[in-house]
Amino acid sequence: MDPFARPFSRRQLLRYGAGGLAFTGLGPLLAACGGGDSGPAAEGGGKLTGEMNLWWWGEQEAVGLKKWVADTNAKFTAEVGPSIKSNLLDTAQVIPQFTNAAAAGKPPDVQFLWNGIYHMENAWLGHLEPLNGLVSDEVLARSGATALSTFEGKQYRVGWYAIGMGMAYNKNLFEKAGLDADSPPATWDDLLAASEKLKGIGVSPIGGGVKDGYLGEWWLGQGLTQNLDSPADAIKLFIGELDWREPKYHEHWIRLEELRKAGFINNDINSLELYQGIQLMDTNKLAMTTSVSTLLPASQKQLGEDGVGFMVMPVFGKGKLAGKPLLDSQGFGIPTKSKNKEAAVRWLEFIHSDERVNALYETVEQVPANEGFDPSSITNPLIKSVHQRWIVDEHLPYVPNLMPTLFWSDAMFVASQKILNGTMTGEQAGELASEITAKWKKRNPDLVENYGKWSEDLAAA
Repeated sequence: MDPFARPFSRRQLLRYGAGGLAFTGLGPLLAACGGGDSGPAAEGGGKLTGEMNLWWWGEQEAVGLKKWVADTNAKFTAEVGPSIKSNLLDTAQVIPQFTNAAAAGKPPDVQFLWNGIYHMENAWLGHLEPLNGLVSDEVLARSGATALSTFEGKQYRVGWYAIGMGMAYNKNLFEKAGLDADSPPATWDDLLAASEKLKGIGVSPIGGGVKDGYLGEWWLGQGLTQNLDSPADAIKLFIGELDWREPKYHEHWIRLEELRKAGFINNDINSLELYQGIQLMDTNKLAMTTSVSTLLPASQKQLGEDGVGFMVMPVFGKGKLAGKPLLDSQGFGIPTKSKNKEAAVRWLEFIHSDERVNALYETVEQVPANEGFDPSSITNPLIKSVHQRWIVDEHLPYVPNLMPTLFWSDAMFVASQKILNGTMTGEQAGELASEITAKWKKRNPDLVENYGKWSEDLAAA
């Protein structure tokens, strides 16, 4: 099938952007994005003139962001000066359109950036400007970009809104099964015991949809991390310095196999995509599923504000990172060839003003990544608890954002699907991961070197 004829994953986009072939047919878009000419700024950070080009994404994930962006741009123009040409990108455009525009010398002035490898390859290509020395140190420190936005001590993104990674659960089904919905399973044994009770009331205890691969990615992220001592260990696995065949590094796949064998996973998991699987929980057919905090308000609309819970994956691992919540964030950066960097810098600082940070939650009910966000405006108890545990308290970066594309498609995706259809064991998944890692390493010596440097940043974070 023509890959352009179906919906895109972020991993596909890496293949057609920084990591491989470029999109064609983007000429009109690039021609329209030469970047605005900046007029002279007034002394002392006064008003600017000219136009600033902004390329952004997120309405698809957090409905309502369009209003926040429009309000922000109008206020920025009124207070700082430049007019803003705003372009809401389709998911299929985010990586390749930017990579092509940057290579042609016609990038926007501010670019939306997913985290980790999704923007770091463009940084390695020289398409993104390090923000240190441009954006204020205070904004860089508190923006919530996460450690995955830093390479060799240079930060390439500021954060925007936060994404807590965990497991959502249907509290109504927990109560029906005689479980304490306010005390979800904390250990693996707790999870197995709860799953037995949930199975007894005729629902699938745990699962979702793995057809498009994302459940497998989320499972690896939350499971693998439990047996790591540092996020840098994930990079060492992806570049072959640690061995996937060592039992602790594929235990998450063995645990997934255990759940399937026990009959705790919905039988149609391989035929459903991620969001179709999450809908099973929202319609009382599934008790628990891997999920993200950005989806919780939508689940609450279907199950009631008190009908949804969110937890860290129950612990089975013995690593130093076990039991700690995972946090990701969306963000923005400045292209190296931006024609209005001064306006871009001011815009990044403007969106991290207290007023704009707090307006993000008030407008969209999404928790800002900014660590200075005032949570007093949160009235939803579930979102308040997520903010405290996933953002304020100690948290970890989302390590699948470090995953090479070949590993995603040929190891993680294949392993999760085959384990769930009963044609691969967790141990065999470790063998496959080792094989694909060796293949990727042989093909990409330059990326291996960059990954090695990146691991040093993570180890120091």
